[in-house]
Amino acid sequence: MAEITASLVKELREKTGAGMMDCKKALTETSGDLEGAVDWLRKKGLAAAAKKAGRVAAEGLVAVATADTVGAVVEVNSETDFVARNDRFQAFATQVAQLAVEGDGNIETLLQTQFPGTGRTVGEEVTNMVATVGENMNLRRIARISVGQGVVASYIHNALAPNLGKIGVLVGLESTGDRARLAELGKQIAMHIAAARPEAVNIEDVDASALERERSVLADQARASGKPEDIIAKMVEGRLRKYYEEVVLLEQVYVIDGENKVRKIVESVAKEIGAPVKILAFSRFVLGEGIEKEQADFAAEVAAQANVGR
Repeated sequence: MAEITASLVKELREKTGAGMMDCKKALTETSGDLEGAVDWLRKKGLAAAAKKAGRVAAEGLVAVATADTVGAVVEVNSETDFVARNDRFQAFATQVAQLAVEGDGNIETLLQTQFPGTGRTVGEEVTNMVATVGENMNLRRIARISVGQGVVASYIHNALAPNLGKIGVLVGLESTGDRARLAELGKQIAMHIAAARPEAVNIEDVDASALERERSVLADQARASGKPEDIIAKMVEGRLRKYYEEVVLLEQVYVIDGENKVRKIVESVAKEIGAPVKILAFSRFVLGEGIEKEQADFAAEVAAQANVGR
């Protein structure tokens, strides 16, 4: 009997969309045979989920939930926007976001969490919905932010329903100051993040490899001018400041007033409430971001059909 490893269970889950416990049982019953386990799951009524699990699911919803000093954002995918507008799908996404607030920020832990009122885990509920709704679905990713003191604020751009949409943002602000004013600032900064797409809170947080790549490109561009190396170094540093203004949250121009940097806005509110304010972290989810969508060529499909049997 083949050893039933975590990676084998994961592979079966990805192949069929079935729940973790179902996959473990299927592999146990088939002595670790992957294809046999797929058939076992199909025979147990999970055939619909198994058949649909390979289809691209790039639609769906981003959901946010907050509770005092903790917040979470999740992306739940479906194949079509039509399903994303279904009340059951929306209720599922909302509940998953709330469960993520109570969790540890790990998606595997969340998938194994009991889904209220069903007797199933979150992962098993996804599989059940695939079988009943008729589309592939998956809980793609989650992010969780918590602060010691302060607030975690959220924003959904063009909300389809409360806390549900296609762009979701969380931002954590640490401060001992007035919570109502902090929440107001947090909401405004979350709106800014949705529009401005920063990649890091501070200059120190910028990804080292991305920074080195940018520095290399800027140096090559500067050398093309024929200037000496000492001048090139100054040119690169000047252009890096511009780069920081594009990707670093605190260095960006605040979209709400179009004049001041976000850093200045935060400092101003800190003076107003009489306590330091620190942007601890943020997360910005865009529905389907990074998923390679299938591009249907209708003309080619028709041509292919016309040639069948020739």
